[in-house]
Amino acid sequence: MTKIKSTTVLGIIHNGKVALGADGQATMGNTVAKSNVRKVRKLAGGKILAGFAGSTADAFTLIEKFEEKLGAYGGNMKRAAIELAKDWRTDRYLRKLEAMMVVANADEMLVISGTGDVLEPDHQIAAIGSGSMYAQSAAVALKKHAKEMSAKEMVEEGLHIAADICIYTNHNLVIETLD
Repeated sequence: MTKIKSTTVLGIIHNGKVALGADGQATMGNTVAKSNVRKVRKLAGGKILAGFAGSTADAFTLIEKFEEKLGAYGGNMKRAAIELAKDWRTDRYLRKLEAMMVVANADEMLVISGTGDVLEPDHQIAAIGSGSMYAQSAAVALKKHAKEMSAKEMVEEGLHIAADICIYTNHNLVIETLD
């Protein structure tokens, strides 16, 4: 799978709740260009969350394409993700886009990449970006040992832990939730 740096996105499904969050840092090389980018969106009338890592313009293009696929497939998130991944891999224009996405609804979470991957992550935890492994490790531990925490609290703590370690991740978080 493609390694995207310069952000951290973390999603968790826990106790029937869904949370997806990201830091707000955008970098150009090793310079912080903006500290409060919104990398998480609600789609499909608030029924689906989408978060992105990678080139911002590329990610917005992919979110637009994903929304088109959702419309074409009656809001079926998994089918829309698979069709987007197929197009992303085979279309000459889309193939050059450098980003990854995490999408989630009330039942499932998927990671979508430009190499044609549509993955259902283990433990209902998905993470992408440069701080993904730090955030994911924290989330796995929290989900296993801090069952009283909410999905949103776990995402927040996981992202803060990643921000403490990853230089491409900051503490300006945007976290969206679904019930």
